[in-house]
Amino acid sequence: MKDLTAASSLAMTTAALRASGKKALVAYLMAGYPDEQTFEDLVNASLDAGCDIVEVGIPFSDPIADGPVIQAASTAALARGTTLRSALAQIARLSARFPSSRCPLVGMSYINPVLRMGVEAFADAARESGMAGLILPDVSFEESEAFRPALRKRGLAYIDLVAPTSDEARVRAIAGASDGFVYLVSVTGVTGARNTHPVGVSELIDRVRAATETPVYVGFGVSTPETAADVAAHADGVIIGSRLMQLAADGPPGQAGRRVRDFLAAARRAIDAV
Repeated sequence: MKDLTAASSLAMTTAALRASGKKALVAYLMAGYPDEQTFEDLVNASLDAGCDIVEVGIPFSDPIADGPVIQAASTAALARGTTLRSALAQIARLSARFPSSRCPLVGMSYINPVLRMGVEAFADAARESGMAGLILPDVSFEESEAFRPALRKRGLAYIDLVAPTSDEARVRAIAGASDGFVYLVSVTGVTGARNTHPVGVSELIDRVRAATETPVYVGFGVSTPETAADVAAHADGVIIGSRLMQLAADGPPGQAGRRVRDFLAAARRAIDAV
């Protein structure tokens, strides 16, 4: 059995990044998309481009937090036969190549697949895979206690999301509970590439960072190196997903790694220049 180092590696990674002043770059990639080999190639490309953490999406038939691009990727991965168990097997292969101390792999799933497997059984399987932490976007903060203890018991981080509508008390409560980093949703709505962020996002990021010592990473809508830099000027880290899924889908599959690597390398340079 793997030792209980994955979650601590995530916390150490995010704390070290913040202490050094370096802004984190997180790539979201869908397990099994466009196919298993290309997915693993995309993870490798992300690391080559300077990503610090990789968020692995677990395909699900009703991904309510995701926009059309990630929904389409999820549908395609399911059609190819990707399941929760096969996604965990892919994470296990990757964690054997890329230890958490180099690049923590964080899973993003929905509540139904976890409940179908069983919370305890899922936590065991996630630990065995080398997963560093988990995000469940359709689980409210109040409901998270049904999952958090089982994951923490096995050394996995439970990462909470803060919405733009959260008041100060709720922000403090959620940020105080989240492991590794706080996932700040930049917009009210679903994931998706946007050329600009809504008015007030910078103020929102500053408000959440002021409420916690835990690093704050921003996702939903970051689609260009310029928007990544704008976010990084206020946040501790930037999460990019839909744009990467677009790049993976556009053009020959054999060149998907190059497209993703080139984009993330440009984002890395833009963030580092902040």
